Amino acid sequence: MKTKMKLIASLKIWIVIYPSITLFLFLFGEALAILPLYQRTFLLTISLVPWIVFLGVPLVDLILRAISPKNDRDK
Repeated sequence: MKTKMKLIASLKIWIVIYPSITLFLFLFGEALAILPLYQRTFLLTISLVPWIVFLGVPLVDLILRAISPKNDRDK
């Protein structure tokens, strides 16, 4: 049961992180290309980690609760 919960949590995070990183790099990748890798990584993580933790994953949880059948919510 713990493994299933960890797998679901990992998938939720991936659902948020993949499009977030893709959009970030699409919007800012060219401008950031002049910076060293460690600075680009720092800017990417400092902006995306709070988005993922405080908004992205809770939004995915909200959407999944809204679309899940009622009997699954009671478990």
